[in-house]
Amino acid sequence: MFETRIRKVGNSAVITLSKEALAVLDAAEGDTVYLVRTDDGSLAVRRHDDDFAAAMDAAEIGAKRFSKAMDALA
Repeated sequence: MFETRIRKVGNSAVITLSKEALAVLDAAEGDTVYLVRTDDGSLAVRRHDDDFAAAMDAAEIGAKRFSKAMDALA
């Protein structure tokens, strides 16, 4: 587990990642990362992956297209 703080920079909140955390993510400065809500409600940081991005886009389209069905199932 890595500990970090949320800092204010201008009008944004910024999370700083250590070199060790970047190495675990296989990410570098300037890379795109995603904050993904997990089943337990927490957030996970994921490095940009073309396959993952395509899956997220498809899920978003499906959620919009079938929103009434999803609401009924909830």
